[in-house]
Amino acid sequence: MEGDRIFKGLALRLFAIACLSAMSALVKLAEARGAGLIETMFHRQFWAVPLVVAWIAAGPGLGSVRTQRFGAHVGRAAVGLTGMVFTFGAVLLLPLAEATTLQFTVPIFATILGALVLREQTGWHRWGAVIAGFAGVLIVAQPGSGHFPLYGAVVGLLAALFVAIVAILLRQIGKTESTGTTVFWFSALSVPVLAVPYAFQWQAHDLTTWAILIGIGLIGGVGQLALTGSLRFAPVASVVPMDYSSLIWATLYGWLLFGVLPTRHTWIGAPVIFASGLYIVWRERVRHQEKIVEPGL
Repeated sequence: MEGDRIFKGLALRLFAIACLSAMSALVKLAEARGAGLIETMFHRQFWAVPLVVAWIAAGPGLGSVRTQRFGAHVGRAAVGLTGMVFTFGAVLLLPLAEATTLQFTVPIFATILGALVLREQTGWHRWGAVIAGFAGVLIVAQPGSGHFPLYGAVVGLLAALFVAIVAILLRQIGKTESTGTTVFWFSALSVPVLAVPYAFQWQAHDLTTWAILIGIGLIGGVGQLALTGSLRFAPVASVVPMDYSSLIWATLYGWLLFGVLPTRHTWIGAPVIFASGLYIVWRERVRHQEKIVEPGL
């Protein structure tokens, strides 16, 4: 039974990554058809709201969205929206494969933030992995070579940094709030904030572009729910390696939709970043097991 639950978690995570990779490709397609950054962000959040509400209604019920920590949700929404600006910005500025590869630095930033902000003990194993990971980033970005915009690489790294910050915030919020409550408030608080600048940038589109914008929200919403659901069945250390499948999707979409393949630097640097991230996750699992064993000694 335990094996079945882990399999469900892994399957959900793979499905979530496929959805979010498709969403990134749609964001790039929408931009090519004239849609702006704020516009795509608004539709990402707006069309996800009914999905999140339906999910909560079918599960714990709408009454579960009541919260005593409204301020914490406001802070999470602010950080999440800032991170979304950088995440979508990286997709627009860089080829899909390179933007996706830079996202794999999230465990690296999580380690740094854990040491600096949460005062977590971080040994030389994980610091070594952090250094190796950033070496992989340098291989991919090739600063000074001009093979893709350096500011695009910076935006991509900032996106990963904010994802790591959100992870820390969710760890704190999750002590008292359910997953459904947290996801609901992020979506509900984001829409009115994004609606204000969108009202000044609204523009007409053809039916195909509107369909792409709606698809960004629906597919992104399904991906977010699947991503969240995967953690109900399997531990973080088990599902995180599935995230690296996004490079396969990014490469496929980049080739089919935009005629772009990853550079040889990306093929060399990506495995270095993969290895560092996986090692950090593995060390976190080892430390967690050691803490469980210690009280029984």
